[in-house]
Parts: sequence; structure tokens; C-alpha cells
Amino acid sequence: MKTWKIAILAGDGIGPEVMAEGVRVLRTVEERVPGDRYELTELSVGAAEYLRGGDPLPPATLARIGEQDAVLLGAMGLPSVRWPNGVEMVPQIDLREHFDLYAGLRPIYLFHGDDSPLKGQTAQGIDFVLVRESTEGLFSARKGSSSLAEPEARDTMRVTRHTSERLFRRAFHLAQSRRKLLTLVDKANVLPSMAYFRGIFDEIALEFPDVRTERVYVDAAALYLIERPQSFDVLVTENMFGDILSDQAAGLIGGMGMAPSADIGDNFAVFQPSHGSAPTIAGKGIANPVATVLSVAMMLDWCGETGRADAIRGAVQRVFADRSKRTGEMGGTISTQQMGTAVCEELGNEA
Repeated sequence: MKTWKIAILAGDGIGPEVMAEGVRVLRTVEERVPGDRYELTELSVGAAEYLRGGDPLPPATLARIGEQDAVLLGAMGLPSVRWPNGVEMVPQIDLREHFDLYAGLRPIYLFHGDDSPLKGQTAQGIDFVLVRESTEGLFSARKGSSSLAEPEARDTMRVTRHTSERLFRRAFHLAQSRRKLLTLVDKANVLPSMAYFRGIFDEIALEFPDVRTERVYVDAAALYLIERPQSFDVLVTENMFGDILSDQAAGLIGGMGMAPSADIGDNFAVFQPSHGSAPTIAGKGIANPVATVLSVAMMLDWCGETGRADAIRGAVQRVFADRSKRTGEMGGTISTQQMGTAVCEELGNEA
């Protein structure tokens, strides 16, 4: 039996509230389903940490994070706390870059058809994963600066062969484990960097003859996500495109509170809900913790604890079979803590 060392970064806004439920589910599944143990270390990172000590990700904290096996993160950043260049503090992106977490996995799964704004057959069978490059692309320009005194501002999209090759290989391997369809999303008809991205994809595709491939421009992909989302299996794309499309996709399954994520490298990973810190509802006990709970399941998959991961997803499935169990943004009335309790109770029932 192994003991996994997990850094707990609750962060800002609703982060501590949803993290509390994620940790509770983790401890419940640890107790009820045989497997490894988890040693949790809570660390302070984010906008609140900046306000306390002047650094949202102190070097000593970063060093301690690096001593762990993985990270479970709540939410980081506050719109009112910004760097001198006007952008928000986003330590979660710093973590991706520092630990070279190039593959952002955004699973999109609809637990109950009534929770989607799409109706009828279009809302059936939504089950795909968006693989987002997480360390370069248009985000590589984020540490630049701009001035209204200048006549223009520019951001540069960075695409490297090294990162693209390993991103595509990971996406192909994921497709092999699912329905064997991989969709490249790009803008290769306009941008040279995207033509380069596509060219590398075409090369790597030759290594995986068992996986069907398709290539879709990002604007068309946004349309197809609404018209026929069930036709997708695995999608792979650039950083900014993935950022936008994953939020759109979350809207298909009940909102950001239903969208887990993972940022994975070759030897390290961070798991977190796709949503932000939502400061307007922080402290009210109404945030949906399911994205955090499902991120815990993704972490357990990464740890090789698939039995426990499946147990969590099964518990969530049973909770959402009951239409009365929804938090406010999904039309329900139960609290953050009540949702966590419901998942833990289903874990108990399954045991």
C-alpha cells in the first residue's frame, strides 16, 4: 500500500468551500473502498496570499508543492487583485508552466439530460474530453505588458514541435482508451502557427493508425459543440482555443460547477475544477462542489486508483438521478455542504 502526498491549495473565493467537500469525498472513499492512503498538506496560494505576504506563489511554498506527488486545487485569483500590467494573478498557470504540465484534460459528461440547455436527442450521449495544450500557445504572451500611450499592443502565439508532439501523443493514447476518434481543433486556414500545429498532428497521426482523425476549424467546432456534441470523443487544441471551448462545453452539461479538469505532465499533475473563484457567491454556501469532486476522481485515476475513481463517479451519477439534488445555479436549493453529503452518502450506499 502506497501513501500519496497531495498538496491541498484551496485558494480564493469559493475555493475553500468546494475544496472542503472534495477532501470530504476523498476521505470517505479512502475509508470505504480498499486502496492506498493519502497524506494531505494544506498550503496557501493565490490572491489572498498575495494580500497577506506580497507573493501569490511564494518560492518556499512552490518548493513544498514540488515535494508532493500531485496537487488538488480549489480556485485562484480575484478580479480586484491584479499585477501592475493589469492582468489578474493566476498562480495555477504558473504551476502549469513551472512543472511543465502541458496536457490539460477537460472531461465533459452529461449526467442527466434535463441539466443541459440542449433538448431532445441533441442532449443525449454528451461524453467527450477536450485536451488543451497548457504551457504555450497564445498564453505564452501573458507576462508581457501594454500601455495606452502606445499605438498598439501585440501578443504572440507560441507553438513548439516538442510540446506539440507529446501533446498529440497523449491525446492519441487517450482516444485509444475511448472510442478511437481524435479531432484536431485549429485555425490552420488563417494562422501560420496553426498550419504548423496541424502539420505536426498529421505526422503523429501516422503512429496511430487505429485512431480515426478529423480536423475542424475552431469557429466550426464552436458550432458543432451545440449542433452535435455527442459526435465528439477526444478533441485536442491550442491553449486559448481550449480555454474558450472548454467553458462552452461546460455549459452543455449544467455549467462550470460540473466541469472537472487536470493539468498533466510527464511526472506531476494538478487537479482542479474548471471554474474560477466566483467571489460574488463566496461564503454563501451555494457553490456547486461537483467539479471539485470529479477532479478528485481524476486524481485517483492518475494515481492508478481506478476503483475509487469509478466509485466517486458512480456516486455522482446516482445523486443526479434525483432531480431534487441540485445546487442553485442548476435550479436547485441544496447547499454546497449538502451536495457533498449526498455524494458521500451514495459512496456509503455503494459500499
